[in-house]
Parts: sequence; C-alpha cells; structure tokens
Amino acid sequence: MRIGLYPGTFDPITLGHIDIIRRAAALVDRLVIGVAINRDKGPLFSLEERVAMIEAECAKLSEETGTEIVAHPFENLLINCAHDVGAQVILRGLRAVADFEYEFQMVGMNRTLDSSVETVFLMADASHQAIASKLVKEIARLGGDSSKFVTPAVQTQLMAKFR
Repeated sequence: MRIGLYPGTFDPITLGHIDIIRRAAALVDRLVIGVAINRDKGPLFSLEERVAMIEAECAKLSEETGTEIVAHPFENLLINCAHDVGAQVILRGLRAVADFEYEFQMVGMNRTLDSSVETVFLMADASHQAIASKLVKEIARLGGDSSKFVTPAVQTQLMAKFR
C-alpha cells in the first residue's frame, strides 16, 4: 500500500489545499493529511476545528477518488510524522518560486534524516496560486469576501470567527 503524507497547518483549509489533496489522492492508496500543531503560528482555528474541517472536506474527496484520506495531528519532526503514519512519500504543494526555495531546504534536511522517504511537489493550479491561508484570514478579518478561496462550509466557520 502506497501511503502519502500531505502536511500543513490548514488554518483554514483552502480551495488550493483541496486541489492538492485531490491530485495527491491519485498518486497514493492512503493519504494522510498531517495537521501541524504549530504553537508559534498562533492559529485562528483550534486543532480540533482544523481537523474537523479537513475531515468534512476530505470525506467527499475520498468517496470521489476511492483513496482513503485521514487527518493526523502532529507536533514532531515531519520525517518522524512520516514514520509514524508509514508514509513513503511526502507531498507538498507549490504556489511560487518563494515556496520552492523553502521547500528545497526542507527536502534536503528530510533526506539527510531519512533518504527512504521521497518528497513530491505538486504545482498549484493556476486558479489557486494566489491563495494562502494567511491572506484568506486577513480578508475575512477586514470584512472582505473570502468565499472565492474556501468552500462554503469553511467560509461559514471563518466568518463566525470574525463576528
């Protein structure tokens, strides 16, 4: 069984994330969405809320693709999370050159820690390249329309945070 790990903070999950998840699901038999517990980032949504959003959004994708998709919170090194879930591959989404520079460093470090875990980059669809959770939250916080960047269910939860 081919197991992939797609890690991130997902605060909140966006249409860009969902695009990468859909495409990653075609590459593996089981896709683990690693939900990072990153206290330094000070997420808007709690871990439980982020996991619930991912599970709700991915239930449909799992049914459509036939790939098992599960959420898995983690607070350790990414490579250790990959070991914990049995992943042979880490899947990462790229939006721009700036993403690549950071990801390139991470791949080098992860390969030094364990060269048996491969990293695969998926380029964001052109329609999603500008989407970043940080910007989505800023738009919502300032009263803008963030519905073009998230699903209706996530939009409802996002707007509730700023009422």
